Amino acid sequence: MAVTTDITATYWGPRKVIARLLAMGPREDRLLAFVMGACTVMFIAQMPRLAREAHLTGQELNMLLGGALLGLIFFAPLGLYALAWISHLVARLVGGQGASYQGRLALFWALLASTPLLLLNGLVAGFIGPSPALTSVGAIWAAVFLWFWLSGLIEAYWGARS
Repeated sequence: MAVTTDITATYWGPRKVIARLLAMGPREDRLLAFVMGACTVMFIAQMPRLAREAHLTGQELNMLLGGALLGLIFFAPLGLYALAWISHLVARLVGGQGASYQGRLALFWALLASTPLLLLNGLVAGFIGPSPALTSVGAIWAAVFLWFWLSGLIEAYWGARS
């Protein structure tokens, strides 16, 4: 399936999508594409907020964009790999069965699948600014991300094996 189709399907059944991705076999190139795609969309989602900040504070937009680019494209994937490894260790400590690939897939897919809400969050931050609407959209994103991630971890480490 196309990534966009899988993202939509994740909102209806995250465990089914993770099971299908796991059935494709371990492929690190796919995981790298997922995490880099998610980080790229996160960078794009920051653009309206950064443009608003630059306009309101008089800061240079290119400087703000450069900092966000460095952080999200170069450093965030490293942190996400570390977080996936920690989640793998925790899953193994509580009885989960599987390789660290499964933990990476669960985290990276949850992040990529929740990026449409990050784009909405970026638009709200750019056009409305700090407000209850921004807080609400951020909370919805966080809840959806955690739902996808925990569902993915459950399927990856405790799901049915064929």
